[in-house]
Amino acid sequence: MKLTSTAFENGAEIPLPYTCDGSDFSPPLEWEGVPEGAETLAVICDDPDAPAGTWTHWVIYNIPSAAFRLAAKIPAMADHASGLCQGLNSWGRLGYGGPCPPSGRHRYFFTLYALDCVLDVEGGASRAKVEKAMQGHVLASAKLMGTYAHH
Repeated sequence: MKLTSTAFENGAEIPLPYTCDGSDFSPPLEWEGVPEGAETLAVICDDPDAPAGTWTHWVIYNIPSAAFRLAAKIPAMADHASGLCQGLNSWGRLGYGGPCPPSGRHRYFFTLYALDCVLDVEGGASRAKVEKAMQGHVLASAKLMGTYAHH
C-alpha cells in the first residue's frame, strides 16, 4: 500500500492549516494498493518525538475499504454516516489534533492499516482499545511522515 497527501510530501513540513498554529484541520490523505480481503481501513497519527512519549494526534477507523481517500477537515464526531469512527487523541478530544510541538521540530507519522474486519469498537474509543481490536487483523500498512515546528 502507498499513503500520500496532496497537502505535503513524505518527509516535508505539514502546512499551517493542519496544525495548532493554523485551523487544526485534518489533512487530505489518499492511498492505493489496498489488499484483497480488506474490509475496513484505519489511520493512526502520532508524534514519537513528544517529551512525554508518543503523542497520539488522530485515531480514525472503520473507513470502508472501497474508499481511496479521506478529504481534509473531517468533522470531530465519533460516528459518521459513512460508517467511519474516530477515537480520542492524547488531549482526550475526539478526532484530529494537529501538530503542536512544545519545542523544536517533531515528526508526525500517519499510518494507514488495511484490516480484514469491521472493528467492534464504538466511536470515541481510546487508541489502546482500537489497537487491541486490530490485533491479528492487519493485512498491510503504509506510512506517511510530515514534520512541524512552531512558526
